[in-house]
Amino acid sequence: MSVAKESTARPGLIGAINTAHHRVVLWLYMAIVLAHWAEHLVQAYQIWALGWARPQARGVLGMPFPWLVSSEWLHYGYAIVMLIGLFLLRPGFVGRAKTWWTVALAIQFWHHIEHLLLLLQVQMGFLLPGAAGPSSLVQLVVPRVELHLFYNSIVFLPMIVAMYLHLRPNDHELQQMQCTCVPTDQRRLTLASSVG
Repeated sequence: MSVAKESTARPGLIGAINTAHHRVVLWLYMAIVLAHWAEHLVQAYQIWALGWARPQARGVLGMPFPWLVSSEWLHYGYAIVMLIGLFLLRPGFVGRAKTWWTVALAIQFWHHIEHLLLLLQVQMGFLLPGAAGPSSLVQLVVPRVELHLFYNSIVFLPMIVAMYLHLRPNDHELQQMQCTCVPTDQRRLTLASSVG
């Protein structure tokens, strides 16, 4: 590691997450993201392939624990975990990957606002004008299942692009990286060719 890189490295937990432990934390975070995706995809399958009524289509965990699907705390909790994960892992990205990760972060921030609005309506007992029940702003015109499939897609796609670019950095990005996500042999080859 060069002297310039050492002086810009962040100390503490966030620094460790984005340097020595970036790969592990990133993959754990992606496992959480994929588990949530599985819930939405199973729910969509239950509605559109099996023909179940929307209240009965509760995904995987919602089948044995129906209260989970109706709990705005659970949905808000996931939205905030997604937002925090995107925020905390962002310093580990560089170049093109960081741009795409930032796009996902910005979209997730809005998605989080929509879930916060739903949570506040349930907790405070108010509804948006024209809504029959707790509703996010976009949900006033797009049904909830479809809307959240859309939100999760437009957050997940830039995350996947960011991950792809992060694990396949160009030479300039590789020199900027402080994490251990790229195999050591690729790093050595790139750094050796830039010196020679």
